[in-house]
Amino acid sequence: MSTVGTAKNASVAEVRPEAIFREINADQTEEVVEIESACMSCFKNGITRVLPTKIPFFREVVIMSFKCDSCGYSNNEMQSASEIQKSGIRIELEAKTAADLNRRVVRSDNSSIKIPEVDLEIPVQSQKGEVTTVEGIIERTIAGLSQDQEKRRIDHPTEAASIDNYIDRLKQLKEMKKPFRLLLEDISGNSFIENIVAPATDPQLKTAFFTRSKQQNEQLGLYEQNHDDHLLQPIAEDEWPIDNLQGEVLQFATNCPNCQAPCETNMKLTEIPHFKEVVIMATVCGSCGHKTNEVKSGGGVEKQGVRFKVSISSKDDLSRDVLKSETCSLSIPELDLEVGPHALCGRFTTIEGLLVAMRDQLDGTFFHDSADDKTKSKMDTFLETFDAVMKLEKVLTLVLEDPAGNTYVQSLSDDDTEADDKLIVERYDRSFDDNEQLGLNDMKTENYEQDA
Repeated sequence: MSTVGTAKNASVAEVRPEAIFREINADQTEEVVEIESACMSCFKNGITRVLPTKIPFFREVVIMSFKCDSCGYSNNEMQSASEIQKSGIRIELEAKTAADLNRRVVRSDNSSIKIPEVDLEIPVQSQKGEVTTVEGIIERTIAGLSQDQEKRRIDHPTEAASIDNYIDRLKQLKEMKKPFRLLLEDISGNSFIENIVAPATDPQLKTAFFTRSKQQNEQLGLYEQNHDDHLLQPIAEDEWPIDNLQGEVLQFATNCPNCQAPCETNMKLTEIPHFKEVVIMATVCGSCGHKTNEVKSGGGVEKQGVRFKVSISSKDDLSRDVLKSETCSLSIPELDLEVGPHALCGRFTTIEGLLVAMRDQLDGTFFHDSADDKTKSKMDTFLETFDAVMKLEKVLTLVLEDPAGNTYVQSLSDDDTEADDKLIVERYDRSFDDNEQLGLNDMKTENYEQDA
């Protein structure tokens, strides 16, 4: 009897394994791993501290800090622990005030930095990744150039004088005597510059995504499959009819996006009336309980982009069905709020579901734990306004813009194919930048056999 009772108690007391990457906070001490390692300055032993964590509104990272008690040398670096993103990222910051120098910057090993005003360029993989600030990037450059300057002034006085003049130019950037631009490009897509006026749109910050070249993919260790290997055999035309595919729920192995534990994703092809076929994917992690669902368009890119403007003033407006593709961006003009296409994944939900997802993403620990009182107060006021919208105490307009044309918003009119009086649908021709982000400018659909 006692043996059975003990077994039952052990089963009840079984605890799910904790996530490897947890939201960064001041109490995160148990996860820090200390490793004895050699100091590169005095070659004696020092201590390296390693912390796997998650930066809110960004991704999983591993932060490493080294300190040598013998000579006092210290160093820190950051490595991305998340997957390589589908697209590279370009971020342009126009620094105008001293507050811009304090913006947080997360940069991976695969990022490059340019400041055109002083002809500064830090190439890809020339420095380790780090979590720093705009001022920290300038200070690190000054420290690197100042190394061995005393000896250089004796052996090579001309070169040393040129370096001193350049260091003075960098120091003037810190004094903010005139504005300057900081250009951050990361081919892995795992870099970030803080928006200090969040959740509002930052007029000084421009973000763009780009398709990597073959050379950039190889630099990241991504190589194209050699088609001569024939690892993927073509399916005969009648071997797997589309009707069978629509009735099947397919499963494939993946890792949990929250704790990286192995789990399975369920995938099903379905058809949305008056729209097109879509692929619905859902993942439930058995380790941490994290749930995700994502929707991808089953069709190609439309000839024109689409823009939906939905006026929200009643419960019926909140209950509209929405298919948001992964290329669709959201905005609320009344709140000066913009959410980029990569912030919320593709999903099939309602207007209310979209608003809740936007609010949940904004209401993160980033603003509560590390922001100053002014930023916290501004965020609290914004969230209160957001709650008033959810309670229909405030009328606003939700704008969904998809350059690929793969987003859908339900019409409440008797004829589902026609827009109602609270829904405006606009079709527009894509710009060159829109096509660039979709990878269409480099796509060749005629005479491509010649290049092959």
